[in-house]
Amino acid sequence: MTGRPASVAHLFLSRVEATPDDEAYRFPVPVDEHAADGAPGAEQWRSLSWAQTAVRVRNIAAGLMALGIRSEDRVAIASSTRVEWILADLGNMCAGAATTTVYPSTNADETAFILANSGSRALFAENAAQLAKAVAQREQLPELATVVLFDAPAELPEAPGVELLTLAELEERGAAHLKEHPDAVETAVAALDREQLATLIYTSGTTGRPKGVRLVHDCWAYEGVAQAECGLLREDDVQFMWLPLSHVFGKTLISGQIATGHVMAVDGRVDRIIHNLPVVRPTLMASAPRIFEKVYNGIAGRARAEGGAKYKIFMWAAKVAREHAQTAQRNRIATGRESVPFGLGLQHALADKLVYAKIRAAFGGRMRGSVSGSAALAPEIGYFFLGAGVPILEGYGLTETSAGSSVNRAEDVRVGTVGLPLPGTEARIAEDGEILLRGPGVMRGYHDLPEQTAEVLEADGWFHTGDIGELDKDGFLRITDRKKDMFKTSGGKYVAPSEVEGKFKAVCPFVSNILVIGNGRNYCTALIALDETVIMPWAAEHGLAGKSYAEVVATAEVHSLIDGFVQRLNGELQRWQTIKKFTLLPRDLDIEHGELTPSLKIKRPVVERTYADAVAGMYSGANEA
Repeated sequence: MTGRPASVAHLFLSRVEATPDDEAYRFPVPVDEHAADGAPGAEQWRSLSWAQTAVRVRNIAAGLMALGIRSEDRVAIASSTRVEWILADLGNMCAGAATTTVYPSTNADETAFILANSGSRALFAENAAQLAKAVAQREQLPELATVVLFDAPAELPEAPGVELLTLAELEERGAAHLKEHPDAVETAVAALDREQLATLIYTSGTTGRPKGVRLVHDCWAYEGVAQAECGLLREDDVQFMWLPLSHVFGKTLISGQIATGHVMAVDGRVDRIIHNLPVVRPTLMASAPRIFEKVYNGIAGRARAEGGAKYKIFMWAAKVAREHAQTAQRNRIATGRESVPFGLGLQHALADKLVYAKIRAAFGGRMRGSVSGSAALAPEIGYFFLGAGVPILEGYGLTETSAGSSVNRAEDVRVGTVGLPLPGTEARIAEDGEILLRGPGVMRGYHDLPEQTAEVLEADGWFHTGDIGELDKDGFLRITDRKKDMFKTSGGKYVAPSEVEGKFKAVCPFVSNILVIGNGRNYCTALIALDETVIMPWAAEHGLAGKSYAEVVATAEVHSLIDGFVQRLNGELQRWQTIKKFTLLPRDLDIEHGELTPSLKIKRPVVERTYADAVAGMYSGANEA
């Protein structure tokens, strides 16, 4: 990986010079309701070429310089995923500033903590709501001098002690600055050092206050080149980006997109994903496993609702998809050829016409792969989509490793693994099973936390991930659990909860989230939240129409339904892993209640505290072995 540029800013300017007229970004905009072809609420997709993107990025960078932003000054972005997020981030880097990322769902208290801890001097805020969170705790933010709004109301709100600008106004200032200093941006980029701070991303905080992860310019430059070199991203791709760009998973893919120069369609509205896919027709999309689980459950639920032959056909096709994918993978590993028995091939061809083609069409019809990360993907879900012709390329990484550490390649998908390390990244397994990583993408430490940095980062560069896993003979990495999540029952048996949870998601099409509990207990239990979009149609068909979700999940009928899946699960587990009791939650877990991180990981301590009475009830007076 020698010879990579010093920063993504260098990479960006090189990309603009190489392909100025090629399409860079695609994004939705409202159609003027007074236009002849417009209607209230209508949208259309517009594009920016690389040259057009460069004009805006240079103006933003120069605008920041005009505000007095200098090398490594922190400039925060609090916004959902949209093209302006990318423009602001590139503007920060080209000005020599460092981006502090803030999830738009972060509450005012934690937003203030991140802005204060990072020492951010300026903030790009999506709208007045994001601005309000910053100014609400203004006394804690003495260094915050400027806020730039993406969506500004007709009248700018009050923001005492802060200079308030619209993005357009910042770009105008930048254009004026460039008239006087035409080489300002190029000079700033040329001065960037590989080890200069580029980004502070705060960990999700599943167990406490978030820590600022220091990622330097070399981290992102490495990620961009490595993603291109391993073939994960290609120059002819159309990538659909909806992931939170405040999260390292989404952020790292910007680097790869600039390295390859492919088109990125940007729209972070989760409720528009299904609508956008056939419009964008992407060749690649990245997602958290929860999205794939919801898609699978939705397909299964619709087939069940149609009943009779259609449901039987879907269940048969799902079985064939898994069997075909597993057989092809097994033979590819053993012989290098993806051969399957003739009869299975015929079944697969028939299932493709009846079922799989419709699934591919729902994804836009051109998907060559979908990258999955941030949490474990149930193998049965992976085999289903692989067999249906929408391969999920499961990968692995952490905020502390700039996300991309290993990934499955499209030409050699091995379901159940997170693929091979990216070029330039090393992986090894410690004596206790912990995965250690080393490479240019590894952070340079936690911000102002030297002791906590020393706990996970060795002097020779090896990073302790906190995950347990194994490397097979071909170098493919398999994750078995989070080190801190594994627990021991009172009988002395270790349980990897994510393994049990993944298996349950594979057998139960109604589940949304599940949390397995049993640390220090004499048996395992589970808190289970159901997928409302799937369970409510089932309830209506079984005499429970008119009831609310909370009422439905409290019925004996639904408890009996889920108990059947729990018993199926238990048949696949060791005795000490089996779920003896479970509680159906009155609502799904969500970000708003602090139970999920923005990347949809479960905050286990929060959920256990929230439902402490339910957990206590499952162990009350019990003496089962």
